[in-house]
Amino acid sequence: MNKFKYLKISNTKKIRYLSQNYNNNLYIIFLHGFMSDLEGDKPKTFLKYCKKQKLGFLGLEYSGHGKSSGKFTHGNISKWSKEIQITIKKIVKKNNFILVGSSMGSWLSLNQFKYFKKQIKGFLGIGSAPEFLERLMWKKFTKKMKKETIKKKIYNLKHGDYEYPISYQLIKDGRKNKVLNKKINSKIQVTMIHGRKDEVVPVVYSRKVLGLFSKAKKKLIIFNNGDHSLSSKKNLKKIITELDKIVSNVI
Repeated sequence: MNKFKYLKISNTKKIRYLSQNYNNNLYIIFLHGFMSDLEGDKPKTFLKYCKKQKLGFLGLEYSGHGKSSGKFTHGNISKWSKEIQITIKKIVKKNNFILVGSSMGSWLSLNQFKYFKKQIKGFLGIGSAPEFLERLMWKKFTKKMKKETIKKKIYNLKHGDYEYPISYQLIKDGRKNKVLNKKINSKIQVTMIHGRKDEVVPVVYSRKVLGLFSKAKKKLIIFNNGDHSLSSKKNLKKIITELDKIVSNVI
């Protein structure tokens, strides 16, 4: 396994990342989901694929995630998008790349088009969740939950076995990062993959993402037995097959 490295992006912020470089070749950039990290099977699978295909790879943990510095409750979509932009400029430099966004990672991927439009040669979304903070969280909060969030600046949201500390600044920042009203004219391959049994993010969000691309070659793939994470070996194998199709179109 490749060794994790750290990139100092400010006096107080260090971002942990995983990368490999193959002589100015195409890169795959993996952007993980909300409160996730690079320890799971997805980043490992993509890194393994890149080694096999001799492609560059970059995966990073946003501030407050994994072993990157910072508190999770201080982060937001604007900050995480900026950290990704800085890391891409430092590591990927002028090389072309394909974005792979998992859940929130797809939202953060969409934010990169305004910086790297010419370098982005493809986009693969997995259980894409653009604008989930407002549409899938805040709108479902009860009046009592909203009041507590505004008053205490934070709400500990229980979901299954997990607890998510949702800060009010995160919700407000999400509103500044609307992406579903923007059109992207890139003539690239855009593939969205979603599980039919996803109980976190409805399939319609992957459809919404495809709707943003007016000139792209678009594809929606639904895994009938798939959940939100799509991390089973069988699902990851299918995801790699789709990624390989995008890579073949680029190279």
